[in-house]
Amino acid sequence: MLDFQRIKGLCKKAFTPITIMLIPHSNVKTLNFKIPSIGIVISIILWIFGTVYIVSIAVDTVKYHIMEKKFNYYSQQFLELRTTITAIKNAESEFKRLFHFGTKEKILENVETPNQGSVDMETIREEIKRTIETVGEIREYLQHQRNLYFATPKLLPVEGNITSHFGMREHPRSGEDEFHKGMDISAPYGTPIRATAGGIVSFSGGSGIKGNLIAIEHGLGFTTFYAHNRVNIVKVGQKVRRGEIIAYVGSTGNATGPHVHYEVWKDGKPVNPRKYAERRP
Repeated sequence: MLDFQRIKGLCKKAFTPITIMLIPHSNVKTLNFKIPSIGIVISIILWIFGTVYIVSIAVDTVKYHIMEKKFNYYSQQFLELRTTITAIKNAESEFKRLFHFGTKEKILENVETPNQGSVDMETIREEIKRTIETVGEIREYLQHQRNLYFATPKLLPVEGNITSHFGMREHPRSGEDEFHKGMDISAPYGTPIRATAGGIVSFSGGSGIKGNLIAIEHGLGFTTFYAHNRVNIVKVGQKVRRGEIIAYVGSTGNATGPHVHYEVWKDGKPVNPRKYAERRP
């Protein structure tokens, strides 16, 4: 009975009206509101919960935008990472393909013209950048070696006997000592003369005492000359490959018999063709 009376007293107090007065700054009549005590308490509780809820939503929204920004950033980083890794794999496959050929010459002939905690993407990117630069340097080196390989004269333009070597000699007609800038190779009339390296024909025609002459620019400072030809079959500006027929043996110009006068020039100076003729492709 005592507890009932206590509960009844509490309920009576809870619903005891409280008057709220709103006093305007004008002469308008004062406004009075009667609200039960429990209503004010409930309102305050609801206001507190509402405020907490709104703040939590705002915090979650901010966190969402931060996470979204981080996600977009890392997505871009991984995209760049995957691209560079793909480039490395492609380069690795290319090197495996090249080194499968076994010999330096075959490799050069087949070279194609040309991050604890959060992910430390910058460190990864720097490592990959250095790797890519190294791969690029290797490819540039191989490309240069390939160009050098194809530009360097090899073997002799014809098969035959060497009748006059590079260097000082006695001229076959005048008998005087002279410096022979090339090599004379005797061969039967009409024997095919072949380019000793790939390049572009820079001269093809008559040249006085040298007779029918062909000059080929190979790049990287190399030029070759083929003289006393019976007939030239290439034209100025024509691209030729190593081993391609460019003329036929003759004795035009100041020649004592059918042969090829063959010269190799490097960086504007004649060099001994022998050291290039002894190389094998």
